[in-house]
Amino acid sequence: MPDCFHTALTEKLPNLRRFALSLCRSAHIADDLVQITVERALVARKSFDPSSRIEFWLFRILKNAWIDMTRKQKVRGQELDIHDAPDLGGKDSHPGDTRLMVANVLKAVDQLPLEQREVVVLVCFEELSYAEAADILGIPKGTIMSRLSRARAAIAAKTGIN
Repeated sequence: MPDCFHTALTEKLPNLRRFALSLCRSAHIADDLVQITVERALVARKSFDPSSRIEFWLFRILKNAWIDMTRKQKVRGQELDIHDAPDLGGKDSHPGDTRLMVANVLKAVDQLPLEQREVVVLVCFEELSYAEAADILGIPKGTIMSRLSRARAAIAAKTGIN
């Protein structure tokens, strides 16, 4: 019989990877963050409250892993592999208007400051409430609303959306 915790953890892997990518902008670092998150979740399994939603707990673990990783990077210096940068425009010779708009929005989101980008991902992509995102990031709900407002304005300005 499959373990409910493992099943729930496995189901949230795509969400964790999306959030990790939004934080670090690198596929291999995002994979590392997800792996660290899974390892920490398995070790700390007993601290998880089964009556709560597992994704909030996992997002918090991932965010803490990201903070740990960035602190270590300050000592090592930043690493960047140019081959990990996604081609947002696609290689299709006849891209549709929708595809171009999505690519432009994703590019604009990628250019946001980290604080705004993580709020956009949690609220707009992961569809969490402001309160849930505030809890995950450990900041007030008003700060979530402010960052999201500034992020939306920046995305609109960069993409020409009125």
